[in-house]
Amino acid sequence: MVYSTAKNLIRHISLRQMQIFEAVVRLGGYTRAAEELHLSQPTVSMQVKKLTETIGHPLLEKVGNRLHTTAVGDEVYNTSKNILSSMVALGESTAELDGVVKGPLRIAVITTAKYFMPHLLGAFINLHPEVQPALKVTNRSRVLERLKSNEDDLLIMGQVPDELAVEAHPFVDNELVVVACPDHPLTQCSSISLAQLSRERFLVRETGSGTRLAIERLFAEQGLEVQAYMELGSSEAIKQAVMAGLGISVLSKHNLRLELAGKHIAILDVKGFPLFYRWYAVHLKGKKLSLVARTFLEFLLQQGKDMLEKMPHG
Repeated sequence: MVYSTAKNLIRHISLRQMQIFEAVVRLGGYTRAAEELHLSQPTVSMQVKKLTETIGHPLLEKVGNRLHTTAVGDEVYNTSKNILSSMVALGESTAELDGVVKGPLRIAVITTAKYFMPHLLGAFINLHPEVQPALKVTNRSRVLERLKSNEDDLLIMGQVPDELAVEAHPFVDNELVVVACPDHPLTQCSSISLAQLSRERFLVRETGSGTRLAIERLFAEQGLEVQAYMELGSSEAIKQAVMAGLGISVLSKHNLRLELAGKHIAILDVKGFPLFYRWYAVHLKGKKLSLVARTFLEFLLQQGKDMLEKMPHG
């Protein structure tokens, strides 16, 4: 009975249906899946319906405005992910046998790395034009989710998670500086203490962001606390708020090249700053990297630092 059921599934379920179903579940809806796969929404809906009919059990249910998998849907989703991952691995193995660096390269970065990673990725693609890059920029919590579910080849972050078994490869310094608008009174001061800084209006990222964790740790070591005046969802939003005179903040110097060059933002002379951390290329421990991912990691470790130092910082 089990064997005949398996034969029926093999005969009637296509890889395309599994790919579509995986995208619908992962992205939380038909519309986003259709956009990612460059299909029409009716096509996506029809293929999920056919897959459901073949399985013989409901795979998805709508609760409120959100799609959820049923128990059987969970099984189909996990099986789809495994099969699609195996197909990607097969393609990568074939490319390795050819000895050519080509194929997909999936990179996820926290938002503060978006200012320099496209430059590094572009330089790598110039060396290996047959690589097909996918760059996902998101916040730290989403990057950690992607890391847990092994969605990417490498993840770029400034704070390595303690709660996950990972391999982290440092490739360049992450210099954090205190910034203000050019006419802020503190721009005329030197050796500003953290106590003095703590009385200013602080613009911060969301709770859990790597930069915010670093700042809170530094202040806590001196028995101080950062009082968030405004919480903003991106480094770009914080930069704009700083330039508008809404407060001060701590940002990565890599993200300030244009603003410093145009004198739209100023770095304050604060005791204990700049803070030097590292940018890391991270993957789950034991993960088998493809030839493309290994080559890109080697590129970051060997050339990343020199390339970023040549980029103008203002």
